[in-house]
Amino acid sequence: MSVVISKDKIFQILFVLCISVPYFNNYELTFVVWLSTAFYTIQTKYSINFLIQIFCFSSILLIAFCSSFFSDFLTYNLIRDITYFLKPILGLMVGYQICKKRIKEPLKLAVNTGVIIAGLHLIMIVYCFLILSVRDINSLRYYAGYFSDFEVYVLVFLVFNKELKINLSASQKRNYIIILAISSLFYLSRTNFIQFVILFLALKGFFKINRNNIIILTTILLVISISYSAILYINPKRNGPGLEAFLYKIKIAPTEPFKTKINKEDYKDFNDNYRSLENILTYNQMTSEDNGKILFGKGLGSLVNLHTTVVLDNTPLKEIAILHNGFMTVFLKSGLLGVLILIFSITSLYRNCYSKLEGLKNINYIFIGTIVFLFFSYWVFMGLYFKADTKSILIGLLIAYTERLQKQKVIKDDLKLT
Repeated sequence: MSVVISKDKIFQILFVLCISVPYFNNYELTFVVWLSTAFYTIQTKYSINFLIQIFCFSSILLIAFCSSFFSDFLTYNLIRDITYFLKPILGLMVGYQICKKRIKEPLKLAVNTGVIIAGLHLIMIVYCFLILSVRDINSLRYYAGYFSDFEVYVLVFLVFNKELKINLSASQKRNYIIILAISSLFYLSRTNFIQFVILFLALKGFFKINRNNIIILTTILLVISISYSAILYINPKRNGPGLEAFLYKIKIAPTEPFKTKINKEDYKDFNDNYRSLENILTYNQMTSEDNGKILFGKGLGSLVNLHTTVVLDNTPLKEIAILHNGFMTVFLKSGLLGVLILIFSITSLYRNCYSKLEGLKNINYIFIGTIVFLFFSYWVFMGLYFKADTKSILIGLLIAYTERLQKQKVIKDDLKLT
């Protein structure tokens, strides 16, 4: 007896696969899976809002590609950069195309996928503790994973499931939140903590400017400042045991991505502020070039000379092609023009907010929170260009879901009029 799998089920499997595969930390596999899925789910019609996003990332890639003709880079580096710069485009296509017609409850699919990933992460954590005898935070994060933006999105979706119309029983919601919360906490990622706060505040509507929200946000900032002062008072050590190492990372967080002077001979200063060092070296390298390079970048295949050897992904490198800072990476490849287009791609997501339709209010809030978080994410961790990032798929899904809800709302209004 043959088993027939519906196309809807195939699309759901592809979504879970595309979200899961980056967690294996094999970019070649991720690229193949995303590329294949993007072609398999291709659509004949796309909205203006979606095409604007594709146009932005395609323009950045095209500028970098054209700039490459004015420099002599290794073919391998050029091809590698092409795949990196295609990643946001493929992710947006996968999320948008899968959600556009085939998925009945896309947010519920996202929730189920997040629970699966969180469950696997918890299994890995148990394996680290019991089999690998891991007892420190750095080793735990090395083996089990450094962050998961997708899980944090899903955790926020669960907290606001009624507002987002995600149908879950009380026991399902409770159990899912426990799984996602524990998994997210064990990443011990400062970025994920900030992400949760931003998305939570956004879904609460606190980014809508009015007197009460300004008071609330000011109070939150005051509490954060007091908490940070307490950490400074405790003065956690760099290689302290247990949570002390995490508190130390929080202590240096405000200066780590923004420091302008670093002593490369000081091991502590070099490692604690490596993100800033990348930015400084890139800026110095670009401003020493002609104005054309500053405006249009050095092109695909270009590298930043670190003037020393660092170990990244277990590979010793003296030159790097991709920085932690997404804005600086685009600046290196596509210049100031590319950076401006990238900023426009973030702000243009606001076009998906149809505030006049009450049923879309909470989806609007997700987009607003995403816009705020993307600026932070691009600055500290490559944003949509990061190899293990899946936000582009979720953004594509949200764009398609918003359009579907808008269309349904218009149809209902027309039926009422008739």
